[in-house]
Amino acid sequence: MKDLSKEILAYSLQNALEFGKADVGKILPKLFQHGLQKSEIKRVMPLIQESVKEVNGMSEKERKSAFGKLSNKVKKREIKEKSLPELNNVSLKKKPVFRMAPFPSGAIHLGNAKTFLINALYAEKYNGKLLLVIDDTIGSAEKQIDKESYKLIEKAFKFLDIKYDKPIIYKSDRLPIYYKYAEELIKKGKAYVDYSSREDMREMRAKGQESGDRQFSPEIQMKRWEEMFKVKEGHAVLRLKTSMQHKNPAFRDRVLFKVSDRKHPRKGNKYRVWPSLEMSWAVDDHLLGITHIIRGNDLLMETEMEKYIWDIFKWKHPEVIHTGLINIEGVKVSKSKSQKEVKSGKYSGWDDPRTWSIQSLERRGITKEAIREFVEGIGLNKQDITVPIETLYSINRGLLDAKAERYSFVEKPIELNIKNPLKIKEVSVPIHPESKKKRVVKVGKIFVSKRDFVKFKNKEVRLLHLYNIKLGKTSEVTSIENKKIQKLNWVSKGVKVNVLMPDGNTVEGLAEDGIEKLKKNQVVQFERFGFVKYDGKSKNLHDFWFAHK
Repeated sequence: MKDLSKEILAYSLQNALEFGKADVGKILPKLFQHGLQKSEIKRVMPLIQESVKEVNGMSEKERKSAFGKLSNKVKKREIKEKSLPELNNVSLKKKPVFRMAPFPSGAIHLGNAKTFLINALYAEKYNGKLLLVIDDTIGSAEKQIDKESYKLIEKAFKFLDIKYDKPIIYKSDRLPIYYKYAEELIKKGKAYVDYSSREDMREMRAKGQESGDRQFSPEIQMKRWEEMFKVKEGHAVLRLKTSMQHKNPAFRDRVLFKVSDRKHPRKGNKYRVWPSLEMSWAVDDHLLGITHIIRGNDLLMETEMEKYIWDIFKWKHPEVIHTGLINIEGVKVSKSKSQKEVKSGKYSGWDDPRTWSIQSLERRGITKEAIREFVEGIGLNKQDITVPIETLYSINRGLLDAKAERYSFVEKPIELNIKNPLKIKEVSVPIHPESKKKRVVKVGKIFVSKRDFVKFKNKEVRLLHLYNIKLGKTSEVTSIENKKIQKLNWVSKGVKVNVLMPDGNTVEGLAEDGIEKLKKNQVVQFERFGFVKYDGKSKNLHDFWFAHK
């Protein structure tokens, strides 16, 4: 095996100078540029660990001095685009224009954030323009607009550091524009007002039969259009004329406008006739100058409708890219269910961890950088895919691990009855395994978790950073030697803690009193439990939100 000791030290120094500390996981991949073989990884790892430990013990001045002597051992990195493939029809002369189109029926959650972020990442990649268009036309009775959602959407995009053009565009402000183009379609003989019942129309579409209402002239259709603003809800719709022999019955004479008397959060009852998604977007994608539409595979039909309308008006087609949906393994996401549970009070709000909203992820300690990297890693998947939630946690863990202080925590604490306790009043414990900084932990009554006590009863274990004991109804100190035996967390002079878990349940326990110095929203690691974010103090309890292991 080639001697790589100087290269290892050089990369360790470079890594520490760049990120504040050296990381074993970031040194190993670089060595393959120097001929390292996979079969040699096991042999080289101790050298990397030793080098990282040495470098992390240096001062900044010492690192710079040492790196100056070894910088020639570092190969320059090839700069590559991370994962997003190039898009078609991106002009060098004119900036591309993308759009995000959230429907305000609830907070943005991890599932639908993917499409919005992909648009934002491409806008950043090409230095393009990104529009935020709130798609707040009246939807179905099952999918209703939630007034609170408008601000929740803005806050989510702010947290994710998504930069979009101002002002925000609201579709509910653009009804007169949609009416204008509806009338143009009618005058061109391309749309008609239909009074057929849903059942009758469904049967006619299946058989390829035209509605009798289709045959009236554009002049009569215009009068029927004016009457549509006065008819009862559900009595009439405006349909686009397509071929009733189209191979897909769902494409035959689709609805462009319908009547709804539901009150709109922004417009009240000012409007009763509302456009379909494909009608409003066919108009807006043209008028707003959208060059690239990135949307899910679930909107294939809507895209075909838009193209049909663009062709009627002889408008240039934007580039349309469909991506597969993502199913996040271990996560149940439903905006309609969350809306119901928030309104009923079952969930504490839109930041309840069970909603999986961006607000809830932020409150748990999931960073915006982790979410962005998670989405970028998925990229433009053509097929529907399943991604484990652990992928996001792994990214976030890498971002938190270097800076999150460690504290001891035990759930469902049991006080130990120690027969022969050593007279140790305090111990100094590293705030992080790779830091020289210490925290002082007072030693008095000792508590361990009930689970650990039951699991390791009558066995010799080591109380982390303290001494070894044999657990039992009466426990006994056996030695202070740091043996290779099971290590247990313990707390002495602790404070009561509640940890809210992702499933909505809470874990109660004791944490060392050093947590009383934490600032709200600070993320720390409860050793052997997981990363948690401090949510403040209520009564005599310190509240935390669980992020992940």
